[in-house]
Amino acid sequence: MRIYLSRPHMSGVEELRVAEAFASNFVAPLGPQLDAFESSVRAYLGSTVHCVGLSSGSAALHLALRIAGVGPGSEVWISSMTFAGGIFPVNYLGASPRFFDLDPKSWTVDTALLAEELAKAAAENRLPKAIVPTDLYGQSVDLNPLEALAAQYDVPLIVDSAESLGASYLDGRKAGTGGDAAILSFNGNKIITTSGGGMLVTKHKAWADEARFLATQARDPAAHYEHSTVGYNYRLSNICAAIGLGQMEVLDERVTRRREIFDRYRQGLTHPGISFMPEPEGSWSTRWLTALTIDPVDTGVSREDIRLMLLEHQIESRPLWKPMHTQPLYSGTRYHGSGVDERLFEQGLCLPSGSDMTNEQQDEIIERVSFLLNAGP
Repeated sequence: MRIYLSRPHMSGVEELRVAEAFASNFVAPLGPQLDAFESSVRAYLGSTVHCVGLSSGSAALHLALRIAGVGPGSEVWISSMTFAGGIFPVNYLGASPRFFDLDPKSWTVDTALLAEELAKAAAENRLPKAIVPTDLYGQSVDLNPLEALAAQYDVPLIVDSAESLGASYLDGRKAGTGGDAAILSFNGNKIITTSGGGMLVTKHKAWADEARFLATQARDPAAHYEHSTVGYNYRLSNICAAIGLGQMEVLDERVTRRREIFDRYRQGLTHPGISFMPEPEGSWSTRWLTALTIDPVDTGVSREDIRLMLLEHQIESRPLWKPMHTQPLYSGTRYHGSGVDERLFEQGLCLPSGSDMTNEQQDEIIERVSFLLNAGP
């Protein structure tokens, strides 16, 4: 590709942090850079949370679900439009997902729909073991009603904030601080990266302590290797954490740039039938990826027409997440909604949004898409 969807963007500080780790010979899984990275994220999000650096966002979700008590026979209520890594940990634990649609005003989980189904489930004594809403494309879910519902029905709330570090909710509350726990991802295409990796963020110190224990093979205190439960090799590498430590210094800059990119697309693509992902009043999205929909009736072209045209010019774009309830793996799984997420998938496209993309590259994308739209069918 000449222009990628979202590639890593280093500042130069990361190399210095990695060099410090090498100089001190802390190249093993744990070390001072990992401690400092966890502290840096905690300081950014607020000192009331605890942070545990892990090998991936999926590992963080796996641990959070296990600590919440999810196991064989459990049901987890979860956003259908999300990445597979935000669902698979439910299966790792032998539990079953139940999928929920999106609110068209925010493109995040429909809280009214959740409230309706929770009331029915409570009456039938079949409440889920956990609720996992997704911060989609850098936008926080509606935390206040979600946290109120979780408290009302005493169901753990685990927010998948893999795509939203740097975003904020009402009154400036940081995305990644919601619920009993939140999940962060530092995959290579995210706002900031550690090359791979993730983090469990929780307001419960006991959850953080248990996550650290389980993530280091669940080693009981002893001079030898003693184990009383199954654990995992899930801790984040100290070298990767050093990269993350440098990336945290430019997090807000990266968010600002992605929001600028989103605004330039919105100003440049004003054709009828083109709609951009909404941002609820009071929210501050990272605009991790610029997501929009193309109505083929109004534009005369489809999402795929645009994607394939860009691909011919070595420009990477991608459809929105395919809702998990429509995936072959989850055929027959219960789903609640009217298909808002299905329609978004059919018409939705993510345009290149990397913070290292130049204005000239973006102008080329806008010009090529505009030409196709104006050419029509």
